[in-house]
Amino acid sequence: MLPKPVIKLNVQNETSRLRSVVLGTAESNGPIPKIEECYDPKSIEHIKSGTYPEEDAMVEEINAVQKVFKKYDVKVYRPQVIENCNQIFSRDIAFVIDDIMIEANILPHREEEVHAIDYIWNQIAEDKRIILPEDCHVEGGDVMPWNDYIFMGTYTGKDYSDLITARTNIQAVNAIQELFPKKKVKCFELRKSNTNPRENALHLDCCFNPLGKGKAIIHKNGFLVESEYEWLVNFFGKENIFEITKDEMYEMYSNVFSISEDVIISERNFTRLNNWLRQQGFTVEEVPYAEIGKQEGLLRCTTLPLFRD
Repeated sequence: MLPKPVIKLNVQNETSRLRSVVLGTAESNGPIPKIEECYDPKSIEHIKSGTYPEEDAMVEEINAVQKVFKKYDVKVYRPQVIENCNQIFSRDIAFVIDDIMIEANILPHREEEVHAIDYIWNQIAEDKRIILPEDCHVEGGDVMPWNDYIFMGTYTGKDYSDLITARTNIQAVNAIQELFPKKKVKCFELRKSNTNPRENALHLDCCFNPLGKGKAIIHKNGFLVESEYEWLVNFFGKENIFEITKDEMYEMYSNVFSISEDVIISERNFTRLNNWLRQQGFTVEEVPYAEIGKQEGLLRCTTLPLFRD
């Protein structure tokens, strides 16, 4: 018998040269959800105003990202298409730290999405696959490996269970720290709202993103605890930080995606950010992603890196 092919994993940070990635799919995305089926306030807003994104537009947007990956010779895996299922946000369903893939415990009715990448999971060495205990809630948008650190977004308020927007609990933070004892897990309390997308940091990558060249994007109001926001500003240095406004956070300015230390995929309408990135010496690959952004997720949310140099 031929040996089973093994997918190699390596993610130490957010910016090393990307070699392989899982890119979400908008195919067979299903009908416009009912308001009670939504799990973020921005989608609800667009359903109410009749501007919820159409499948064709979202397929086109994701194809634009696939073209960029092809240009940079990145191997792209896609989830198996499940009929009438939103599978755009591959970052939610699993994440890689070092050479370990951790399956996310996401909202129960999104279980199907996880199984759509079983064919990838099954090609990873068994001792490199981890499923966290059931009481650990975590999604990949809240988890950022950053060399010796793992940055994590969380919410520990008593109303955690009432907030559909609270996705990562302290049990998950503790479990990740136990799994990676040599790293420092630094967690940040995020501002949550079921009803106001401008007051809601769904995940850490909705209000913060570390970039190459020691730079970072941040939105102060996304953090519930000012000293935690200040810790990040001091860590990167005020002069290296691009501060975004409430409206820019709403448009998902922080949710760009690094292919390498100096190449970033960004939404083509993010003029202020893209100009700044170019001034800092980055190559900016602009793509249309505004329709996908209506579901409170953008470029980082739709990508699950498997291997970076």
